[in-house]
Amino acid sequence: MKYLNIDETILTKNGAIFTAKEIAGQPKLWIDIFEKIVVEKEEIQSYMKSALKKTKKIILTGAGTSGYIGYSIEGTVLRKTNIPTVSVATTHLVSHPKNYFNSSESILLISFARSGNSPESVAAVKLADEYSGECNHLIITCNSEGNLAKHSIKNNGYVFILPPEADDKSLAMTGSYSGMLLAALLINDITNINKLKKTVGKLALYGDLILTQHLELIKKVAKLPFNRAVFLGSGPQYGTAMESHLKLQELTDGEVICKNDSYLGFRHGPKAVVDENTLVVYYLSNMDDVLRYEKDLVEAMNDGKRPIAQIGISEKSLKDVDIDELIVLSDNKTYVEEEYLSVSNIILGQLLGFYKSLDKGLSPDSPSLSGAISRVVKGVTIY
Repeated sequence: MKYLNIDETILTKNGAIFTAKEIAGQPKLWIDIFEKIVVEKEEIQSYMKSALKKTKKIILTGAGTSGYIGYSIEGTVLRKTNIPTVSVATTHLVSHPKNYFNSSESILLISFARSGNSPESVAAVKLADEYSGECNHLIITCNSEGNLAKHSIKNNGYVFILPPEADDKSLAMTGSYSGMLLAALLINDITNINKLKKTVGKLALYGDLILTQHLELIKKVAKLPFNRAVFLGSGPQYGTAMESHLKLQELTDGEVICKNDSYLGFRHGPKAVVDENTLVVYYLSNMDDVLRYEKDLVEAMNDGKRPIAQIGISEKSLKDVDIDELIVLSDNKTYVEEEYLSVSNIILGQLLGFYKSLDKGLSPDSPSLSGAISRVVKGVTIY
C-alpha cells in the first residue's frame, strides 16, 4: 500500500505513516463529513435557528491550528447571519475573558478542537457562560471522548462530532483541520446543504488533483535549501496562510522559520524577511477584484532581494502571474465560493511541511526532537 506515492513500509520506518495517511485521506473525509451533516441536518438547522435568534455576537474560537479556522470563515459567517462575528483564540479568551464577554450581550460561541482535551478548550466554554449575558454553543470536534465533547452544555448547545478518520493520530493537524473547517462552512449554510454536494465534490476533486498530479512538483520545491518561508493569503485564505506557516514550522521542528501575512499587509515592513534563502507561497483568490491586489504584490517581489523560489496555487488559470511554479485546479469557468478554497488549498502547505520534514531526517508523525511540542498541549494551568 502506498500513501503520497511512498510505500507504507518506508513511511512506517521513517515515522511518517500517520501523517501521510491523514493528508492523503482528506478528499474522502470531506465527502464523509458532508454526508454526516446531511444526516443531522434537521437537528443542526433547528438548533442554529433558535440560537441565532438571540445572538448579538458570534465568537469563533480554538487553540493553535483549531484557532485558525475562524479566520477563514468569519467573513462568510457574518454575511450569512448578519451578526457581528470575530475570531478569537481560546488562549486569549482564557487570559482576558472580560475583553470579549460581557453580561449585557448574548453570544454564540463556536468552538473548534481536534481532541477537545487542551486545557483552554473547556475553560473558554465555562468563561463564556460565566461572563456573557447568555451564551449558546456550537462545538465542532473530532473526538467524541474528549473533555470538550463531554462537557455539559445542557440545553444551550450542539456538538457536531466529525467522522473518526478526522481524529488525527500524528502530531500535526491535517484532516482534522480541513475537516472542521469544511464542517463549519456547511453548517453555516445548513439550509442549502443539499445544493452544496456539488461544491464538496469539487473540493474532493481539487484535493485529489494536488495529491496525484502535483506531488512531485511540491516534493521538488520542498527539497530546495530554504530556511525561511512566507505564506500569503487574502480574506478566507489568510487563515490558510496562518495554518501553513504553523504546519511547515512544526513539522521541521523549527528548523524552517515561517511567517504569514495578507498580500497588502506584507508590504508594510514584513517583506524585509525575504532573502535568497526564503520560499514564498501564494494562495491566490478566485475573485478578480481580490486578484488585482495579489498580482500587484507578486510583481513587486521583483524589487529587492529575490526569494529562492515562489510557488502558488490558484483555482483558475492565470497567464499574467510571473512565479516559478503555479498549481492550477480548474480548467473551466465554474468556481467554488472563495472561502471553500481554504479547505482544499491547505494541502499544499501540509505537503510542503511533510516533505521538508523527511528531507531534514525528521519523523513527521512526531518531529519534535526535544518534546517541546506535543499532540495535546501540556503544562497549562487554568486559574
